Amino acid sequence: MIRKITADYVLPISQAAIPQGVVVFEAETGEILSVSASRADFEPTELEHFTGAIIPGFVNAHCHLELSHMLGRVSTGTGLLDFIGQVVSGRNLPPEVIAEAIAQADLDMQKAGIVAVGDISNTVDTFATKAKSAINYYTFVECFDFWQLANAESEFAKYNAVFQALKPAAHQRKSLVPHAPYSVSPSLFALINAENDKYQAAPRTISIHNQETGAENALFMDKNSDFIDFFGKFGFHFDALTEVGKTAIHYALQQLPKADRWLFVHNTLTTADDLRAANAVHQQNFWATCPNANLYIENRLPNYKIFMEAGAKVCIGTDSLTSNWQLSVLEELKTIAKYQSFVPTPTLLAWATLNGAEALGFADSLGSIERGKRCGLNLLNLGADLQINHNTTVQKLA
Repeated sequence: MIRKITADYVLPISQAAIPQGVVVFEAETGEILSVSASRADFEPTELEHFTGAIIPGFVNAHCHLELSHMLGRVSTGTGLLDFIGQVVSGRNLPPEVIAEAIAQADLDMQKAGIVAVGDISNTVDTFATKAKSAINYYTFVECFDFWQLANAESEFAKYNAVFQALKPAAHQRKSLVPHAPYSVSPSLFALINAENDKYQAAPRTISIHNQETGAENALFMDKNSDFIDFFGKFGFHFDALTEVGKTAIHYALQQLPKADRWLFVHNTLTTADDLRAANAVHQQNFWATCPNANLYIENRLPNYKIFMEAGAKVCIGTDSLTSNWQLSVLEELKTIAKYQSFVPTPTLLAWATLNGAEALGFADSLGSIERGKRCGLNLLNLGADLQINHNTTVQKLA
């Protein structure tokens, strides 16, 4: 069945807004057949009319779906270190509880107009849900050794077993990835990179948590960091970390494969100098921001102005239900619009759609309303000035 839908505006993202535009698509597959600038090209009875703006489906560039059972179990405003401690001590619930929460979160994201997710996995818990989901998942199987060189191979083997257990559906992908600069030694980085080369040719997407808290930068600047005492309680010491004097991202820049897309996550304390350093060594950098999670954990946001001034490819994530009240890309946009209102709505929408699709390697089919794509279609009730505000809602149309 062919559907022909029109609204006050069509916002294709890849081109300018189209007043009273018409999107023609195949209802069963979602394939866009045409985008028209004139309702006069159609018989009035052919058209389905909506009030608002039609946009592509949202892309959630960073999520931890396997932590969906943790909703409301971790206090807000604790700072990252206490947050990590609460997650470690509280994440083990009965398997059936975990599975039910994962399945419900996946459905909630679909209802919220999300068509693709960059999802962190440390376990196999999400794999059954992903096998049946309509969402395009890029699963990042995340590795840690906390700079314990003697443990690099055994820790790699543990996470590689999870990686090998995932058999992605046709519309899904996977990579092994490092967790963060402070948690992955050069030895483990090398094992991750070698295994990715065995599995698939570049370019792949490699996700890494980056500069989420001041203690991370302090560790790499002079090792005068709260991380030393915190991880020391678990028997993890940073004796192997000898090159200091630069912020955390500089270490990651040395280790990440140059042929891949790099997806830096959180970037709460990333500076203009850090952005310049990344751009000096690599051209496929993407910067995922999770504003509600940043507020939940440390009550602070990145300075989006420096990302805009640098022309950085920002994309939107929700993080997990451990550190968020919902998994909604729109709610993330509303938070940015509230607290850093200088970010224009067209920019926010590009961050939430096309940039995320490019970051995950899905831009051939997602992220913009163009002929041949199967991008999903959402309806936003933007304000009269086409701005996102606290009353904006999303309705999934396709």
